[in-house]
Amino acid sequence: MLSPTGWGALVGGAALTGVGYGFGYTEAAVLGLAGLLAVAVALLWTGRAPRLAVRRRVTPRKVARGDRAEGTVVLTSAQGRTRRGLELTDMCGDTPLTLHVPPLAQGAAHTVRYALPTERRGRITLGPLRLERTDPLGLARRVRVFGPREGGTDTLLVRPRVCLLPVLPSGTAHHMEGPTSDTADEGSLTFHALREYVLGDDLRRVHWRSSARTGTLMVKQLVDVSLPHTTLVLDTRAAAYRTEDDFELAVDSAASVAYAAARSHFPVDVLSETGPVLRTDGAGGNDAEALLDRLALVRRSAQASAAGAFDELERSRRRGSLIVVTGTGDTTGLAALERVRRRFDRTVVLRAGADAADEPPQPHHSPGGEVPQLRITGPDALLAAWRREAVR
Repeated sequence: MLSPTGWGALVGGAALTGVGYGFGYTEAAVLGLAGLLAVAVALLWTGRAPRLAVRRRVTPRKVARGDRAEGTVVLTSAQGRTRRGLELTDMCGDTPLTLHVPPLAQGAAHTVRYALPTERRGRITLGPLRLERTDPLGLARRVRVFGPREGGTDTLLVRPRVCLLPVLPSGTAHHMEGPTSDTADEGSLTFHALREYVLGDDLRRVHWRSSARTGTLMVKQLVDVSLPHTTLVLDTRAAAYRTEDDFELAVDSAASVAYAAARSHFPVDVLSETGPVLRTDGAGGNDAEALLDRLALVRRSAQASAAGAFDELERSRRRGSLIVVTGTGDTTGLAALERVRRRFDRTVVLRAGADAADEPPQPHHSPGGEVPQLRITGPDALLAAWRREAVR
């Protein structure tokens, strides 16, 4: 396939050749023929597709924001010595990464390593890989796009950076060893949800009405309400944060709080003004990892008020600790916190922002007392403030 330069050389060469022969200008004709010959050689140069086996590897596939992640591409020649002019392009999100491929003997392999961007959370799509051969003059090129079986696409999940925090004690008694679904007192168990029956479930907990309606055996899932329950409201409104970095700090703080409870096998509810984000009951062994995976995909919303999250809390029965994470910008809707805070044993507000240190930490006043507001400027500030709050 001709490049724009190649098309220009082809049209210009044809025009010069015609003018030279038509008007007797030998120099113009020779120059035109030279251009046409260069285009022909370029097409021959790129006409044969190189046979290369390509394999891509991403290490690790899940990484905390700011940590190092690496992509590795291994190219192996499946023919005689490859020609020069080969370039491999790997798309990293919307950014193309161009890798030079040296001439390879038959069976020889070449490995290229490159750093992947991890400054922002999210799922980054890699690929597809494109192998491009061009002639030395850049007149023609041949592009081969590798399919899924040839290292076409891959993904990297950039998760929030977690600061290891203690679990914030609440006013309820709790089991120090986490969920004990087989031995917990029946008085501390309450209905949580319905799920499909699995081998070993207690048949006394079968919900026969739902089973008859769905045609699938359903059982009642119970949770131990004596466990420390953490409800976390993450304010994702764009107006609440002055910069993108402030929002990333807020998500990191929310992830740290949720991760501390989930890794101790305690129930965690995470929600925002747009609705529930994730709920864990403390019984799953991968709850902490699931929380980080889900929070990796949280984005800022265009909602005008944060009241939607508290509306959701008003419709449910919860206890334990309520943690609200917001920024240092617009606090519209946080007044709705007064409607639900008495339902919880403990309430704390985290305000994340690079300039939060310029403002004195004023507690939120309410008829029921003061709600502590912890000003967070970074991981160290979060750890210090949280430890002080945990021993109150």
